[in-house]
Amino acid sequence: MSALSGMKVLDLSQFEAGPSCTELLAWLGADVIKVENPEGGDQGRRMVPDVPGLDAYYFLLLNANKRSITLNLKHERGRALFRRILPSFDVLIENFTLGTMESLGLGYERLREIHPQLIYACIRGFGNSGPYAGYKSFDMIAQATGGAMSVNGELGSTPLKCGITVGDTGTGIHCAAGILAAYIHRLKTGEGQMVEVSMQDAVVNFLRTAMLGHYITGLASIRSGNRIPVLSPSDLYSCSPGGPNDYVYIMVNSTEMWHALLNAIGRADLAADPAQADRNWRNQHFEELHDLVERWTSERDKHTVMRILGEAGVPCGAVLDTSDILSDQHLLHRQMIVEIEHPARGRLRMPGNPVKLSRSPAEVRPAPLLGEHNAEVYRELLGLGPSDLERLREEGVI
Repeated sequence: MSALSGMKVLDLSQFEAGPSCTELLAWLGADVIKVENPEGGDQGRRMVPDVPGLDAYYFLLLNANKRSITLNLKHERGRALFRRILPSFDVLIENFTLGTMESLGLGYERLREIHPQLIYACIRGFGNSGPYAGYKSFDMIAQATGGAMSVNGELGSTPLKCGITVGDTGTGIHCAAGILAAYIHRLKTGEGQMVEVSMQDAVVNFLRTAMLGHYITGLASIRSGNRIPVLSPSDLYSCSPGGPNDYVYIMVNSTEMWHALLNAIGRADLAADPAQADRNWRNQHFEELHDLVERWTSERDKHTVMRILGEAGVPCGAVLDTSDILSDQHLLHRQMIVEIEHPARGRLRMPGNPVKLSRSPAEVRPAPLLGEHNAEVYRELLGLGPSDLERLREEGVI
């Protein structure tokens, strides 16, 4: 049995922050019903399109394991239908602009009258309160206002956004944790509640260790590129044959690791120098030690370097690009990269569920087509048949 088997989630979210939350819940076994506008559905279906008429990969990567129904919430009958199905669900999640659900008569206070045990989760750029509450946001805005850009990049460079969407998917994961906490609370008390997560708040949470410099110096934390100035040698090192991603990251945080590194690169003779046992000495000779290590790494490919140092007990990671990731034997072994069969895209290799539960294995299923599950979901929840659905389609309700 899946860990969240029995949990039913009504997913009104779109783009990434909300869908990444519900995808995680769906991987863990929740029955996630994605509610979409009949006219085009989630806008993510059209983000960075590559083939006209097909759902974008952006959508496929964020909506695995869900079922899709269409429902026009701007139509009075659509809202009435929504209120009828709501009591069948444990969780509702939305990431609309502040006030949108209230304008439809579907805000939390109204919905809790219909369903007092409802867990209502909302994701906003800046939350439901505070001076910025009404401002719109995307991932990069959250990275900027959450402090991530200020500490990302090379020393002396302009602030730099992260290449991964910490503001979107990072918020989604925070929201999933909040939903699970509220769900456990409801199991113990029978009480529903609102779960609110701000994208800015989530990024600030990721900023915690980067704030250490501020506490130590009293000044704003600075960008330091790939280096950890207080841990030498810890940096990015070039490898053969010298392509754009032919690098490894090596991190040495103890004298034992330094000696293990010296042994692995054939310079065990340097371990006899008592000065090098001192971290401060190594930090003061950052450039010298960097060059020493890179002379060795540059003669080998990144995978070989990672294998040799990994087996020697030295923390080392090859810089894997997206092609590497999708074919990495370790990730394939762990089923972090899986192959699925999509009804329109065919065979597709994609990232799977990162959370491994020993007694509750997760299966990865393809993202749904728009309205793919109208017939089965409306039959399950309301007992509607084909003629009912056809009439609702003709009236623009679904």
